Amino acid sequence: MEETPPPLLGSNKPHLEKLTLGVTRILESSPGVTEVTIIEKAPAERHMISSWEQKNNCVLPEDLKNFYLMTNGFHMTWNVKLDEHTIPLGSMAINSISKLTQLNQSSLYSLPNAPTLADLEDDTQEASENQPEKPHFDSRSVIFELDPCNGNGKVCLVYKRGKPALAQDTEIWFLDRALYWHFLTDTFTAYYRLLITHLGLPQWQYAFTSYGISPQAKQWFNMYKPITYNTNLLTEETDSFVNKLDPSKVFKSKNKTLIPKKKGSVQPAGGQKGPAGPPSTSRSSSGSGNPVRK
Repeated sequence: MEETPPPLLGSNKPHLEKLTLGVTRILESSPGVTEVTIIEKAPAERHMISSWEQKNNCVLPEDLKNFYLMTNGFHMTWNVKLDEHTIPLGSMAINSISKLTQLNQSSLYSLPNAPTLADLEDDTQEASENQPEKPHFDSRSVIFELDPCNGNGKVCLVYKRGKPALAQDTEIWFLDRALYWHFLTDTFTAYYRLLITHLGLPQWQYAFTSYGISPQAKQWFNMYKPITYNTNLLTEETDSFVNKLDPSKVFKSKNKTLIPKKKGSVQPAGGQKGPAGPPSTSRSSSGSGNPVRK
């Protein structure tokens, strides 16, 4: 009931255009981009939201609640075509209300006395003036997964003060694969705008970490710059290893007309040693008495 076959976006879906803030037009006009698709989902019913709140003893933020009342989750993808190959590239996702599940606090391994997420927590990562207090894997915080990020980490809805959790105590954080926390936004609305304006590019959440995105992701960021992307991250230090790709040349057809090569005079074997001598003329042209102009 939650998902239907993904239709291609088009002018006959004005409500989907509104949901994506019109970014589909930008993608469809970008070189090499194909198959911009979105899975259209029915709105969540109010009793589903109430049931979730009662089950988890948490009150959903009003903006997230309104989002679910408009669409029960979100999933938009787009591909690029390089030569004859189609490569899945962009992905934007928000879990449905039924998949908005609490981050597992049980053992990571099905073994006796195995460590839990709370045991692996790094207590040295404290809050600073520019960063709020990080979430905790124990009962001090309640954490729900908003987006699995294709295995590159998790975007989480975090209740900072434990249960019973209030809507005003929520923030959006990114948990990387090394289990470090990175603050993203104060509200779901602000995060949703980040998601859309970064076009769902691979690993875009790592742009908000201290170590940034990978060199491979930088290549895609150079080609399809996000709408609000900080270009300072792609400046001097990255110029040494990031190739500047021209989309008009990358996606240009390879069906070129072959140009016959001109036959030139063959140099003698020792011709590369020493300074080059004057150009020699062919036997047929030397008989005319006129020098050959090049």
